[in-house]
Amino acid sequence: MRGTVDNWQVELMDTLSNESDVERAFDAIAACGRLLGFEYCAYGIRAPYPLSNPPTALFSNYPADWQEYYRYENYLSCDPTVQHGRMSRVPIVWNDTLRSASPAFWSDAKAAGLCHGWAQSCSDGAGCVDMLTLARSHEPVTATELARNEAKFRWLVQTAHLYLSPLFTSKLASPSMDKLTVREVEVLRWTADGKSASEIAEILSLATDTVNFHVKNVVRKLCTANKTAAVAKAALLGMLG
Repeated sequence: MRGTVDNWQVELMDTLSNESDVERAFDAIAACGRLLGFEYCAYGIRAPYPLSNPPTALFSNYPADWQEYYRYENYLSCDPTVQHGRMSRVPIVWNDTLRSASPAFWSDAKAAGLCHGWAQSCSDGAGCVDMLTLARSHEPVTATELARNEAKFRWLVQTAHLYLSPLFTSKLASPSMDKLTVREVEVLRWTADGKSASEIAEILSLATDTVNFHVKNVVRKLCTANKTAAVAKAALLGMLG
């Protein structure tokens, strides 16, 4: 923030520190987006697991017709800004180069009043990826505006990630998913490295049956079908350290 913090930033952090409802927290983020000159705001987050169909949540104050049409057309799967955010944490401005890749998508977005915008994604050690988008119907995002305000845009992204992602991820854990013991994590790490039960037993000076017992406990605690899925889930959730 170049050494300064505006009052709205302090007020936002105070608000989010005491907010447990993700929709109200998003509304506070969107209000700050308006202060920065953007009438629209969107926040999306994708969980790391399961790999085949990771849960995704979207919050926005976009026009209701556009939100419905976006879902109907399954634009999430081809939205150029989302595709960029999955691959890069570098901010992106909606520009002619971006629009040229998906003209039909951008034509529909423009018709809904979403003409200009800026977005950036963020990720954490647990594998969650989220993205904040600021958009408006008028005035392109200029280099002058970026020089003046991009540090604040980036701050808003980090703040949204810090406060909104835990509200989402806290709902992902299964109620029956117990915490792993130190030994179970140790066994799982060696399993992730491709070691067999007998090899792990030798490394840890344990009986092979004991290693298999720990693996079965891990599979049960993580609510997975087998040890391969348990390793993947534990790694994606940041449980292997």
